[in-house]
Amino acid sequence: MAIKSAIAIGAHPDDIEFCMAGTLLQLKAAGWVIHYFNVSSGNLGSVKMGSEKTARVRARESRKAAKILGATYYKSISQDLEIMYDVPTLRRVAGVVRKSKASIVLTHSPVDYMEDHTNTCRLAVTGAFTHGMPNFKTTPATQPYGHEVTLYHAMPHSLQGPLREKIIPGSFVDTTDVHPVKMEALKAHASQQDWLDASQGMNSYLKTADDMSRHVGKLSKKFKHAEAWRRHLHYGFSRTEMDPLSEAIGKRHKINVSYERIIKKGI
Repeated sequence: MAIKSAIAIGAHPDDIEFCMAGTLLQLKAAGWVIHYFNVSSGNLGSVKMGSEKTARVRARESRKAAKILGATYYKSISQDLEIMYDVPTLRRVAGVVRKSKASIVLTHSPVDYMEDHTNTCRLAVTGAFTHGMPNFKTTPATQPYGHEVTLYHAMPHSLQGPLREKIIPGSFVDTTDVHPVKMEALKAHASQQDWLDASQGMNSYLKTADDMSRHVGKLSKKFKHAEAWRRHLHYGFSRTEMDPLSEAIGKRHKINVSYERIIKKGI
């Protein structure tokens, strides 16, 4: 029997806050236990501090953000630009998934503008796939669990793939009433203001996140603030097609009918 547990798996500190935290908060409000895991330490995310100090600062900020969200925090296992889809890393990611006993796994888009996001997605997908496989050994050793799992992919940055193609959301989650808490969690990553300004031209990372949230809300044609998702194919994760996110939060989750039409045409 599935339990009410959800995990967000992001590449770097603040990735979860930008595109997944609102959905985590809505699940928490619906009675779910939520978990928070950044694969990388974020050690390269500064133009003022060295790598080791940056990693320490960002770990402290991440713990604070997870506390604000009310989520269980898991320590990062890699460094920036070193997230690789390999067996040792997979064993560690799978171990975190098993500890969370998640029925819902939230992670990055299968393709995004940078490889850390893409590789994190691949690790999260395979880590979830192995959740019930006793012969796949995790690091550290963690007991598998048998209940069904559903994966949801966040939208890539700017709603575009790496070749500038438009990505259409599969569904929208209303984050309007939890938006202040989401922004408070993002604000905990204070060290990122200078870095995102220098590296990506984000004048204020808080304003950028607010603008993104409002833009996705407009795309939903229903919500003021929203996060958008695409649901992973259920084969290997659940016996039948499931949408536990919709079941959990009800009217706060809107299916994009246009996306569903595209899916059906492709079958």
